[in-house]
Amino acid sequence: MSAPDAVPSLEVSGLAYAYPDGTQALFGVNAVVGRGERVALLGPNGAGKTTLVLHLNGILGGGLGTVRVGGLAVDARDKKALREIRRRVGVVFQDPDDQLFMPTVREDVAFGPANLGLRGEELDRRVAAALERVGMGHVADRPPQHLSFGQRRRVAVATVLAMEPEILVLDEPSSNLDPASRRELADVLRSLDVTVLMVTHDIPYAAELCPRSLILSGGVIAADGPTLDLLADEELLREHRLELPFGFDPAAAAARPR
Repeated sequence: MSAPDAVPSLEVSGLAYAYPDGTQALFGVNAVVGRGERVALLGPNGAGKTTLVLHLNGILGGGLGTVRVGGLAVDARDKKALREIRRRVGVVFQDPDDQLFMPTVREDVAFGPANLGLRGEELDRRVAAALERVGMGHVADRPPQHLSFGQRRRVAVATVLAMEPEILVLDEPSSNLDPASRRELADVLRSLDVTVLMVTHDIPYAAELCPRSLILSGGVIAADGPTLDLLADEELLREHRLELPFGFDPAAAAARPR
């Protein structure tokens, strides 16, 4: 958890956005995420989650409100600042094959830092450190397509960590993972010292990994609080079209060591 006077990793203030066809996706989002927090972004389909995430690194812009990452404003008109924002905000896609395209794992992980101008020993250090953090150093010279899906997802995380981001944004990180791969990824995420924003429909995974959750519904933040408290509020979940999976008990989850 960040110190009270630290600059937050993420500040979103009054963010509103409509697509060119007139569809209003965000109606005034306000949220602050402190340094080192792990926060889940929950909400039904069509709530605006993807639209919000695309504002964090400047892919979308031009609406009302402001977004700041580590105190730096996201402004598509400022190319130098935007380059730094895209280093600070690392997005791990739902499908790792959208992120891995080089002949070897090592080259995939090196791609981003090399584009920043890193070379030689410093680049090698970045790549080795990122792969070590996700437990994938032993596959550095293998083609990514020869790895399991869970291994590819962890390598995709490493490609982002090699950029030394301020925020790691994960889009449905547990999707299509078998139980062992879910556990391995959870262990990795718990070990990281970066701010994590997890966009997910997997409520048990959010409860396991994120002490705090935001519920985005109808283009606004409808609730913000301790994850297990929100999940115990049946009326809140029903109002925002969120359902607990069969057999999942927030009270039992709260009693387990975290």
